[in-house]
Amino acid sequence: MKCLSRHAAALLLGLAPNALFAAPQQTGAATAEPPIARDVGVSKTKVGTFTIVAISDGDFALATDQLLVDRKPGEVSALLAGAAQPTIQPTSVNAYLIDTGAKRILVDTGSGTYFGPTLGNVRKRLSAAGYSPDTVDEVLITHLHPDHVGGLSVDGRMAFPNAIVRLAESEEHFWLDKANARKVDASVQSSFDAAAASLAPYIAAGRVKTFRPGASIAPGVSAEDLPGHTIGHTGYRVHSGTETMLIWGDVVHVALVQLKDPGITIKFDSVPGEARTSRDRVFAEAAQQRYLIAGAHLAFPGIGRLERGAEQWRWIPSTKLVAIP
Repeated sequence: MKCLSRHAAALLLGLAPNALFAAPQQTGAATAEPPIARDVGVSKTKVGTFTIVAISDGDFALATDQLLVDRKPGEVSALLAGAAQPTIQPTSVNAYLIDTGAKRILVDTGSGTYFGPTLGNVRKRLSAAGYSPDTVDEVLITHLHPDHVGGLSVDGRMAFPNAIVRLAESEEHFWLDKANARKVDASVQSSFDAAAASLAPYIAAGRVKTFRPGASIAPGVSAEDLPGHTIGHTGYRVHSGTETMLIWGDVVHVALVQLKDPGITIKFDSVPGEARTSRDRVFAEAAQQRYLIAGAHLAFPGIGRLERGAEQWRWIPSTKLVAIP
């Protein structure tokens, strides 16, 4: 699969052609993380006896003024201006490996060659963490946008040759039927081709298996329905001993804004009202139960907890991450 041109990649994400690869700006305190993790691109933590490896695919620049959907005119601009932040926001793309001891389960695969040189680092960094791609037993897909599945294939071949790919049945049915393109925003219509190309070698090899909401994936790992961002958008709940982590995919895109007002959606959302409902539910539950969150677009490594503040939700980055040399 050839890398998209800058113009094509920008259009795929609904950005101005020069916006996608704009130089990243410093993020605000709401999404700060341990500096050591940002520098190395891979870090690990424990959930019970399981090892969770956070893997940075890289960063891209997201044009909030073109993509976030205000609930009232000027709200997003005002929130960013109040935090002295630009409208072009640096956005992480993160994947996560769950090592249960018995299985190595990768959640999402990054962008592959779809979005140029600032992304596409999952396989390289997975190897740096001590896991070669052929040791991955299963790949769990949160949803079929190309920044999550582009890394599944390399030049039409399986990037993880021994893995079974699992995803929600409704997600596969929707994105592998190009007749559904009219049902989504223009910013994600190219996702239909990317999904088909990324999954193709696994489908040909009989290595794609679908599930329904709530399915058990492996001991200690289950699928959680988080609809709205896409029809079959799925989080993965990891539980070992007394500890829990929810790998929530794209529940949040711009933390600085959506922690202030979770009602703000993004044009990428297939069903914005459902995305808002899923976000409200997960925010409340995560704060109440104090479990860990791992987010695909939270500043790398994207692992921490949520707290309910007086005026906004607060993101508390985990301090228990260890950099992998």
